[in-house]
Amino acid sequence: MKILLLTGSHPRHLFLVNELVKTGFVTAHVMEKREEFQPEPPAYLESIDHVNFIRHFKDRDEAEHRHFEGNDKVSVGLPTLDVTMQHLNSVETIEWVKSQQFDLAISYGVHKLSDELLDVLPENAWNIHGGLSPWYKGNTTLFWPFFMLKPNWAGMTIHRLSSRLDAGDIVHHSVPTLEYGDGLHDVACKAVIQVAQDLTKIVTTIKFENIQYTPQKGNGKLWVGTDWQPQHLRFVYNTYNNDIVDQFLDGKMIKIDPPIISAFSKGE
Repeated sequence: MKILLLTGSHPRHLFLVNELVKTGFVTAHVMEKREEFQPEPPAYLESIDHVNFIRHFKDRDEAEHRHFEGNDKVSVGLPTLDVTMQHLNSVETIEWVKSQQFDLAISYGVHKLSDELLDVLPENAWNIHGGLSPWYKGNTTLFWPFFMLKPNWAGMTIHRLSSRLDAGDIVHHSVPTLEYGDGLHDVACKAVIQVAQDLTKIVTTIKFENIQYTPQKGNGKLWVGTDWQPQHLRFVYNTYNNDIVDQFLDGKMIKIDPPIISAFSKGE
């Protein structure tokens, strides 16, 4: 098997690249330069929201570096094309991808791929989505389970790439184990670690012909960027002081488990 990766440039993205490189299957890498990890708070915010905004993104940066230490670059040399968001779907990128040898493409942390780029990818082309689809599609989808007091619904989805956002047939759901002391960002990082472990197992133990693709059904939601406002952070930090996982594990919240799809139920 030969794998092409299309990923972002944050530590979480490069962690996944480095984990998959260990399989010996990764042959090429398109890396999109992503935005700064600690954005500036908007000027219009009230004091409480300004403090929460700084705390939220500072904690995210610290969690990412704690969980993904040493993943500020790819650990071994790979044929790599560095692109910006503006050049991700360019003719140059498409031609470079066409020149590579691979039979599985996996994207994670890049912006939406154009139909022209999708057309040059193989039948087995997957996306790693930070959220459990179909319930949490779109943006900020590892935050919303906490806002809904359902931290056990914070996970990742491996699904077939499609022209519709996060709508492709599902290969696998990954959900991390919640532990006392986990904050929102710890769970998000642990979800990435879990999906890297699961994906490694999938590509090393399951043949393509045994992969089960499950169409997305049910009443999910496509969360758009404008759904999230800094004021939502008051609920996580001022109401709960980021201890939603602890209270969930203490049985202080209703526990409803998500209907997980696993690639390992068949074809192992």
